[in-house]
Amino acid sequence: MKETKKTDWEVKDRTYFLAGDISPLTYTIASRHTTTYPLMWFDEEKGYSRELRYATNQKSPFVDEQVGPVTLAHIVFEDGVLHVPKTKPALQQLMSLYHPQVGITWFEFDAVTIAKDDIEDLMLEAKAMNIAIEMDVTHAEAVLRVEQGSEVSKMSSSEIRRDVLLFAKNQPALFLDLIADENVTLRNFAIKARELGVIKLDEDQRTFKWGANGKKIMTVPFDENPYSAMAAFFKTDEGIEIYKSIEKKIGL
Repeated sequence: MKETKKTDWEVKDRTYFLAGDISPLTYTIASRHTTTYPLMWFDEEKGYSRELRYATNQKSPFVDEQVGPVTLAHIVFEDGVLHVPKTKPALQQLMSLYHPQVGITWFEFDAVTIAKDDIEDLMLEAKAMNIAIEMDVTHAEAVLRVEQGSEVSKMSSSEIRRDVLLFAKNQPALFLDLIADENVTLRNFAIKARELGVIKLDEDQRTFKWGANGKKIMTVPFDENPYSAMAAFFKTDEGIEIYKSIEKKIGL
């Protein structure tokens, strides 16, 4: 975590949220150093670890900067949220800068960062949607088959177009990864050829043969997905010729 100097500290109200989309009724975090819950922060300028402790009557979260009797207090999230007013800078600095669980158990709400993340997400979604709109049905079918399996074979072209648009909208990153993977299209090509009976796969999932005469096309390497193996085979010199032959037989 980038260190923030005290002179750079912005005085403002701050809000913290528990990580992982959890929101228990109450959640208490360690507020002072113990052997069970170590609360230390390594100070690079001083060259040693400094003990932390939240005290409501102190200006600093560091024990070595606290003076006189201290009033200890619990730090409690309610419904997954903790609001800390600007009048409690020591608690804010503990929560934002020094506590070893910051960024792990909770994070500070930052409107600017969230806005930037939202923009990136929207741009990614827009890119995926634009590609999905222009995608031909065959490619769309190949992408959808990764998510929906054999059910795609029963879908009309309109259903495929609808579902690929929804896929691009709801999971843009995965959608973009899949369309960049040429093996996705080749796997779908092999599956479609088997469904149409142009090729067949033995029950042991180890051998592809021609549907018409049973002649062997290829043997699937041990422990490999047969259609992934076929996709790789299509990229070889022999496989290219097989691909062209299948293409003619299924009328693509």
